[in-house]
Amino acid sequence: MIAHVWRRAIEADVGPVLVAADDPAIIGAIEAVGGRAILTRGDHASGSDRIFEALNAADPHARHDVVVNVQGDLPTIEAAAVRAAVAPLDDADVDIATLATPIVRASERDDPNVVKAVASAITPGRWRALYFTRARAPWGEGPLLHHIGLYAYRRAALARFVGLPPSTLEQREKLEQLRALEAGMRIDLAIVDTPPLGVDTPEDLERARRMLTPGGGQNDHS
Repeated sequence: MIAHVWRRAIEADVGPVLVAADDPAIIGAIEAVGGRAILTRGDHASGSDRIFEALNAADPHARHDVVVNVQGDLPTIEAAAVRAAVAPLDDADVDIATLATPIVRASERDDPNVVKAVASAITPGRWRALYFTRARAPWGEGPLLHHIGLYAYRRAALARFVGLPPSTLEQREKLEQLRALEAGMRIDLAIVDTPPLGVDTPEDLERARRMLTPGGGQNDHS
C-alpha cells in the first residue's frame, strides 16, 4: 500500500519524495522499490510532527520551502490531487493548503468519521477554511464538503504549527488542523471531484485492492 502512495507522489512531480515512518518494515518496502525513506522516532503525536522531523533531517539547509504530507493510507490518491493541494500556496497569505470534495452520499452527512470543512468560496475550486468538524455543518440547504487529510505546508507554517500546544477545539473534535485555525493561521481548500479511499479496515483494504487491480473498478468509491 505504501508503495502505491509513493508512486502517486512521484507521479505528481511537485518535488522530491521522501517516506517518513517509524516502522523499519515500511522503510524496507520503499527502499525495495527504489524510493527514499527515513526512520523517525516512534513517539510523535501526529503526522505533522513526523514529517517535520524527517524534513529537517533530509533538508537541513532549507532548500525546500513547501512540504506536502501525503498519508500512507491513501493508496488511491491521484497525482492530480497532490498537485491541486499545492496550488493555494501561490497566494502568499495562505499558510496551509488542503483538499475537500463535495459530499454526495447521504450517509456521509452525519457520519462523524467523515470530517466536514466549513468554508467560504474564494474562486471556483478554491475555498477558505473557517472550521472543521465531525458534525453535519453548515446547517441549511447547500453543499457539504468532505475534508481530505492531505496537507501542503509552508515550511515556516509547519514549524510554527508543531511548536503550538494542542488547542481546545482540536482536543474536543480530535482534529489537529483546528490547532492552526485557533492560532490564526490560514488554511485554504482546493476542491477535487472524488475522495481517495482511506484504508482503515480489512474491508477498506479489499476495496483498495479491487480499485488498484487493472480492470478491477478504479472508480469504486462506494
